[in-house]
Amino acid sequence: MAGYPNTSHYLTGLKSTVDGHRVSTRAASEAGPDPRRWRALWVCLIAGFMTLLDVSIVNVALPSMEHGIGATPADVSWVVSGYALTFGLALVPSGRLGDDYGRRRMFLLGLALFVVTSALCGAAQNATWLVVARLCQGIAGGLLNPQVIGMIQQLFSGRERGKAFGAFGATVGLSTAVGPLLGGLLIQGFGLTEGWRWVFYVNLPIGILAILFGLRLLPKDVSSGRKRRPDLLGTLLLGAAVVLVMLPLVQEEEQTSRPRWWLMGVAAALLVLFVLWERWLGARGKHPLVNLKLLTVRSYAMASSLGLVYFAGFTGIFLVATLFVQQGLGYSALESGASTLAFAIGSAISPAIGGRLVHRFGRPMVVLGNLLVALGLAATAWLVKDYFGANTALVLAGPLFVAGFGSGLVIAPNSTLALEEVPPAEGGTAAGVLQTAQRVGSAVGTALGGSLFFGQLTRSHGDYHASAALGLIGSTGLVTLALLFGIADVLLSRSRKKRPAPAAAPAAARRAAAVSGVVRGLAPGERAAVSLTSLETHEVHRAATGPDGEFEVDAPAGSYVLLVKASGLEPVARHVTLGGAPVREDVELPRSVRLAGTVSADPGPVAGARVAVVDAAGQVRGATITDETGHYTVEGLSPGEYTVVASGYEPAAMPVRLVSGEPARFDPLLRLPSTVD
Repeated sequence: MAGYPNTSHYLTGLKSTVDGHRVSTRAASEAGPDPRRWRALWVCLIAGFMTLLDVSIVNVALPSMEHGIGATPADVSWVVSGYALTFGLALVPSGRLGDDYGRRRMFLLGLALFVVTSALCGAAQNATWLVVARLCQGIAGGLLNPQVIGMIQQLFSGRERGKAFGAFGATVGLSTAVGPLLGGLLIQGFGLTEGWRWVFYVNLPIGILAILFGLRLLPKDVSSGRKRRPDLLGTLLLGAAVVLVMLPLVQEEEQTSRPRWWLMGVAAALLVLFVLWERWLGARGKHPLVNLKLLTVRSYAMASSLGLVYFAGFTGIFLVATLFVQQGLGYSALESGASTLAFAIGSAISPAIGGRLVHRFGRPMVVLGNLLVALGLAATAWLVKDYFGANTALVLAGPLFVAGFGSGLVIAPNSTLALEEVPPAEGGTAAGVLQTAQRVGSAVGTALGGSLFFGQLTRSHGDYHASAALGLIGSTGLVTLALLFGIADVLLSRSRKKRPAPAAAPAAARRAAAVSGVVRGLAPGERAAVSLTSLETHEVHRAATGPDGEFEVDAPAGSYVLLVKASGLEPVARHVTLGGAPVREDVELPRSVRLAGTVSADPGPVAGARVAVVDAAGQVRGATITDETGHYTVEGLSPGEYTVVASGYEPAAMPVRLVSGEPARFDPLLRLPSTVD
């Protein structure tokens, strides 16, 4: 084990005890999480940051493109909107490719294509070359991005998944908010004529390093034993519908022709045909592009709808803010990017908090985040309209920080809740549909913000303050609509929990439930949520435990995943097969244990000693460094038997047993290294 030499002999023959069951070291190793999962997460986040950064970084570079290669306003509009267009089209098919052919393979392929297309964008000699390369770059980004979320769902579970999505939420917020600032820095450094090229060239070294680390750290794909035939007609129908939805919005941004809004009606008809086709395939046991059963999972359907509306309001503010400070206040590209830095700081702080607390507070956290964003944007709109003094960017920093902080509490927790009940086998496809909704929402919000801004600018004969305020009010309205979605979701969840169970039939006439059992480890009066998810149809059957922890769930015969969750406890998942006879499954929910102590040697406490808690499979479950008094604390451990490895002088390894609900203390004693005269 890297970093802890000479410890393998302490682990030989050791068994692990969890939930009262003894399992072999081999079984624990197979069931345990990937020890490199956090380093693999960094690779995924860097790649995801690049693809999402390119949505916003080009905004401040548009004047440089016009000056450098003579691009027209229509050309630069397609540079911005075309990327979002092809990015959105590629998401759903790419999610399915990752599910079928391996997320690691599709991740590395998409990353390589993104590096190549970035180089082509930077080397463009005319506007047509740039637009085509930008469209191809969007396809590469759309191929790469669903694999990031699918990889998170594959590598993490329980509370760790919430933390991982928190990191992803910070990545989304930072990429959108930091893009204009980074673009301004590059143009400031490389000049107005050639600076725009480095907006694309900056992806090359980052992408190459991500490929090298990805080859080493990402988990290898496991063959599913089958390759599903791609749903080409479904892909064509959905792609055409998305194009027809976004085309009039792009035309509205260009302001060069009257938008063809009637195309929205054609898009709606194509979406109806798409749904009918997907249902036809599913009914015949084939493999549709989108499993419509996913939309029967209320948590996924509600979170997807909220994400669509929220992203419409969230991304629109950057276009309005950039137009206001550059054209209205005369800021440079760098100053324009810096004006949204407060939002970036807020959105970088809160996702880590939201990721840790989402399993405790759930949907109310999303509602709180939406409320903060709405209040922050409303305050920003008021200041933009009525403040005419100096240092406008500093005055706007406060409400923008509040909006950014709230945004971090929306994106990551909403992604966690959306995919919470989605089977991992469908994770890539579900992530693709979720992000397609977000990209369509971004296009709607950008078009609405630009339409409100330019319309008011014309009517007011150049009043940039009133125009920017109206655009921000439009964004605030969309965020408020997303807030209403969140409130409705919370109310529906609570009414469902409070709904009384139907009266029990007489024992002689009542048929036994398919799965029943007792959930142990609950506090008095505490309830656990029980769900049974079909691995064939993805239909979810739910129940709650009674006063004594009993539960019953009825479902037809088939293969299922039984998931038991309770607030503050580690969830437990099991595979069950239902046939003719009822199945009994008793579940023990382990409470996490904190291990603390002091590392000492002959001279006294040892500061800076490395302490690792190793399970029976040889995997590190927790690690830390002692403080100045030699004290250490490792939290979040499951009950069971471990080996504590302490190194400061000569490494020492000693067994320890952790019991549920009881804090543990262990004080390692190190020996001084022997010397030879």
